[in-house]
Amino acid sequence: MDEQLARGQDPGPLAGVPVAVKDVILTKGVRTTCGSKLLANYIPPYDATAVVRLEQAGGVIIGKTNCDEFAMGSSTENSAFGPVRNPVAPDRVPGGSSGGLRSRGGARHCGSRARLRYRRLHPPAGLVLRSGGRHPTYGRVSRYGLTAFASSLDHIGPFSRSVKDSATLLRVIAGRDLRDSTSADAPVPDYNLPARRKRKRLEAWTAPRVSKRIDGRNRRPDSRGVDRLQSLGCQIREISLPSTDYAIACYYIICTARPALISPGTTELRYTFRSEMSDTLSDMYRNTRGEGFGAECKRRIMLGTYVLSSGYYDAYYLKAQKVRALVARDFANAFQEVDAIVAPVSPFPAFRLGEKVDDPLAMYLSDIYTITGSLAGIPCMSVPCGNTAEGLPVGMQILTRHFDETTMFRLADAFEQAQRG
Repeated sequence: MDEQLARGQDPGPLAGVPVAVKDVILTKGVRTTCGSKLLANYIPPYDATAVVRLEQAGGVIIGKTNCDEFAMGSSTENSAFGPVRNPVAPDRVPGGSSGGLRSRGGARHCGSRARLRYRRLHPPAGLVLRSGGRHPTYGRVSRYGLTAFASSLDHIGPFSRSVKDSATLLRVIAGRDLRDSTSADAPVPDYNLPARRKRKRLEAWTAPRVSKRIDGRNRRPDSRGVDRLQSLGCQIREISLPSTDYAIACYYIICTARPALISPGTTELRYTFRSEMSDTLSDMYRNTRGEGFGAECKRRIMLGTYVLSSGYYDAYYLKAQKVRALVARDFANAFQEVDAIVAPVSPFPAFRLGEKVDDPLAMYLSDIYTITGSLAGIPCMSVPCGNTAEGLPVGMQILTRHFDETTMFRLADAFEQAQRG
């Protein structure tokens, strides 16, 4: 980069910026384990498109970060290589399946997210969340090189320590990719330009009704965040998103069905782990999968197999897809009246390691606010809005209409500046 500068060349918008990559995104020549024993020593032969674009923009890949196995989790406690601790409170989880990224609070990050849940506890690590503080519109960023979890829900986006950094990272990795048929052929604006406009240019915003499920410790910071928006001149009113009451059940039916379809054909035997406790080929496959997959992966594969099985497909999976369409319709109707929706990120602050491991339902319910945006495929991000009395950061999420990341960044930037001011 020094040589490029000496020659008068532009080294790129990320020149010299250290970037950590979540370990479900392929990096050529560097181990990509997906947090699983099955791929403990797998070295990919190519880079994901997002990684290629980061390096072309001058970013420096410094390593991979720990995550839940195949991104199946809500707390980064399901990795075969051990859990990740919250840097603010080491006895607590960092949140989401991307906990390794959250713990790397000093660097810019590029992470993937299949669910908005990745934003959920980002604030505990003091970062701008959901797609690095945000998850863009489905199709905005190529998924080529991202290990699939639930293809229609998977996203790649950046974690960063400021809205401006998140906007810069997204612009670098976004755009059409011929190697990914789901990537959108939509123009990618300079998201940082609107971020410098005066706050008075902000238009009308809305906040949904806060559910009774939210913990009292989170309620006060969330309320202060809404009050802050009002002080910026935003018009706050409640809206109705009736179908979101069914979103958590809908999400966990859809996101378990996909792994159930993929896993029987998985080819991990060609790459790294293979059970040695087998006498026959059938035993070898069975034992390899039994020894290689962790408990949460097995749970989701079994759930997915059940909802796709004969006699249950119509009752569960097909119905979940119909509910998903209703969730998307609710958001589309809401965005005809408002420019953005503000909502809580999590019903409670970061919980202690091991607190919910034996209660999968309680763990799944922690995603109740963040999975709705993923189901609808809309852009959303999380920004810190305050702390609990215990000093645990609390996040506020911002959701906007499809491909309107510009509005999302405008609101988030104004809010961030007001918080700092």
